[in-house]
Amino acid sequence: QVQMVESGGGLVQAGGSLRLSCTASMFRFSIRTMAWFRQAPGKQCELVATITSSTDTNYEDSVKVRFTISSDNAKNALYLQMNSLKPEDPAVYYCNTGSGVSLPWGQGTQVTVSS
Repeated sequence: QVQMVESGGGLVQAGGSLRLSCTASMFRFSIRTMAWFRQAPGKQCELVATITSSTDTNYEDSVKVRFTISSDNAKNALYLQMNSLKPEDPAVYYCNTGSGVSLPWGQGTQVTVSS
């Protein structure tokens, strides 16, 4: 069974950086459009960034310039480099497919930003 595993979250001061990672068993990232999502308390899940199999990327407006999505096919890993973190960025971050049928959701990784 496919299992997504996110890591790299934590507590960081506003303006700081974090790098999130995602790996998955029994699934190859390179064949699908992949994405990072986030869900803050009391809010709907939000699409943050996507990367296609040809490495075209797209970002939600509030994270453009600050966040970078990337993938490493050799490691079968997905990353989200988050710079200049803001007080509105805290959430649980998840990775999943960016199109078509979703895979089983992982536990996510918590990002907290202190002002």
